[in-house]
Amino acid sequence: MPEPKLTIELVPSTSWYNNVRSHVTPAKWDKLRRECYAKAGAQCEICGAKGRMECHEIWAYDMQTKTQTLTGLICLCHECHQCKHPGLAEVKGHAADVVRHLSRINGWTADEAKAYIRKAFTVWEIRSSYHWTLDLTWLDRKVSQVNTCRS
Repeated sequence: MPEPKLTIELVPSTSWYNNVRSHVTPAKWDKLRRECYAKAGAQCEICGAKGRMECHEIWAYDMQTKTQTLTGLICLCHECHQCKHPGLAEVKGHAADVVRHLSRINGWTADEAKAYIRKAFTVWEIRSSYHWTLDLTWLDRKVSQVNTCRS
């Protein structure tokens, strides 16, 4: 299977609710997400859809140091963003939508998409067994930039 265009990187359960919005004021989050949308030309950075966009946090995980590093924000349409959170989509009754969209964007069969989702949850289970140290250096730099920019 080739490298997917639309990926799933599940945040470990031990890091839930420890996100960008929990580290900045609502006004700063609004500036960060609006900047993200503007940089992407108000279209999904994965599938190219236009319309109402959502801002998603990109995290990298270092298993040796157990460090979860914020590496950026990405502008996504609702369908691509829903695929980033398949567990939440399933709870909301949208699991089939995730399979359909992953299949369409990545050129997979439904079975390949389901296998990829299962693999993502296996990685999530392993990561969720550890306490992660957050590296928010990227956020610190961005907030500093937002603070020095004139609106």
